Amino acid sequence: MRRYLRVLFVCTLLVFCSLLYIFNQLVSSLERADHRERAPRTRAADTGLSERAQDDRCNSGSVPHWEPYWRISRAVCPNHCVTDSAPRSAPRDPLELAVVACGSRLEETLVMLKSAVLFSQRRLRFHIFAEDDLHAGFRQELESWPQRFRSKFSYSVYPISFPSDNAREWKRLFKPCASQRLFLPLILKQVDSVLYVDTDVLFLRPLEDVWSFLSRFNSSQVAAMAPEHEEPRIGWYNRFARHPYYGKTGVNSGVMLMNMTRIRDKHFKNDLAAVDLKWADLLMPLLHKYKLNITWGDQDLLNIIFHHNPESLLLIECHWNYRPDHCIYGSNCISAEQNGVYILHGNRGVYHDDKQPAFRAVYDAIKQFPLDEDPVRGLLLPLEEKLKSDHTYCGRSRLVFTRRLRESVTELQKDQDRSRRAEV
Repeated sequence: MRRYLRVLFVCTLLVFCSLLYIFNQLVSSLERADHRERAPRTRAADTGLSERAQDDRCNSGSVPHWEPYWRISRAVCPNHCVTDSAPRSAPRDPLELAVVACGSRLEETLVMLKSAVLFSQRRLRFHIFAEDDLHAGFRQELESWPQRFRSKFSYSVYPISFPSDNAREWKRLFKPCASQRLFLPLILKQVDSVLYVDTDVLFLRPLEDVWSFLSRFNSSQVAAMAPEHEEPRIGWYNRFARHPYYGKTGVNSGVMLMNMTRIRDKHFKNDLAAVDLKWADLLMPLLHKYKLNITWGDQDLLNIIFHHNPESLLLIECHWNYRPDHCIYGSNCISAEQNGVYILHGNRGVYHDDKQPAFRAVYDAIKQFPLDEDPVRGLLLPLEEKLKSDHTYCGRSRLVFTRRLRESVTELQKDQDRSRRAEV
């Protein structure tokens, strides 16, 4: 009898365990189904493509410890973190544009900002990182623009700042202050996405055109850049680099569209540690390992990062970052020949010498154009006439410089005409 009771007890225990297992599996199944139902909404929210632009006044947030001004209250900015008081009347969130200016780059940066304001229909928000002695120049010039253009943007001016332990090393990396762009995701904590451009960039089409690439990012991509070269035979990275680089010819970081929320959240593969590292933990070890092997500073570090994380970069075509290398030895940017130039990048100092007259002509035309004048007679026609006298290889491709610019100028003229009629 006792044996049967034991068998009965064991059977009862097995039945109980089986029921418990079945119940546990049922609960897990329901949880997985609920997770799958919520996942699309979560991914949609995580893409950062809503074009939202947070109020970027200096804030306390979770920021690096090395600079006090990054820990200031959200409500108040100190004197060295200048925020304008332009009204926020636009119905849509502004597009965020960041630039870093040091040394003699004040005028060049203002011409770049002018080109952005001229042609963009969306409201813009400028994040200007500059040496302290340039701050007053930016404020004075930007506040002097005609109200119709001044009302199209707001701005903040920030001091140049690097981690205190290696500030001098970062500041001297390649060009003065250029490596500041690497720290934008760590400084602008309240900004979701930003377009970074070098000071020697000019917009020939509205900024919202390149901004639209954010909506084309897949779930893995955190940034968009154009190749360093189209023609491998004249490429620098594939011939001379002593470090890893992206793709066949590397990428150029003079125009860099970033989803900074994703950059802050992502763990990046690397050749520094056995584990993936977050952006804040990656930069300094990367510099220490490669500082004797890099030539182009922070651009080289970005190439190393995206060499190990190619799935995280959206490669855009060369007409979004058109440089002298695309025409100096003959035209090699097919997309510019087909579509015209959308963003002009006058590196090598070509805006300020006579080596590439076509680039300088575009720069001078935008620089000298009075904002309230007729853009066809005051900007486009003089430029087209000037380009006719340029017989260099780049000059022979003069139509790529004006094809999209003509569209932008025509749209600007129509907008000015509507404004004048409305005033009457």
